Amino acid sequence: MATEKSALLLHRQLNDLRKQGSDCFSAGLLDDNDPYIWRVTIFGPSGTLYEGGLFVAELRFPKDYPNRPPKMKFLTEIWHPNVESDGSVCISILHEPGEDKWGYERPEERWLPIHSVESIVMSVITMLSEPNPDSPANVDAAKEFRENPASFKKRVARCVRKSQEEPILD
Repeated sequence: MATEKSALLLHRQLNDLRKQGSDCFSAGLLDDNDPYIWRVTIFGPSGTLYEGGLFVAELRFPKDYPNRPPKMKFLTEIWHPNVESDGSVCISILHEPGEDKWGYERPEERWLPIHSVESIVMSVITMLSEPNPDSPANVDAAKEFRENPASFKKRVARCVRKSQEEPILD
């Protein structure tokens, strides 16, 4: 029963996104028969180091969505303090609900069932605009961001160029 409800909810969110559209990203199902795996393309936010980039990611939803958060992973190479080297996104709203065992995040900053695909992607776009090197998923990127901004900018620029040149294939 929960699976049917979550599938219906994800289909409704997909239909809403198709109707309203977005200037910041595009999203859709990887396979029309599986509402639990989405492909998202984030357009690098203007006025940031990521401007002009086309960053493709995958959102994988659990069957008990929206009670638990999806996992998001960039398929396009990206250099960012809050993105692990394998592309996995690390932001508070994608962390399991409840208390943070390290005490860094308040429960209301973590996953809540009110989040939608749109709110998740918009949070990731904000993350691209405002890196948090104090809570890094990629320690090397965070260190470079703080200690060698010129080198960090060059590396991000390479990722942006690469994202424009290399299509992501299934």
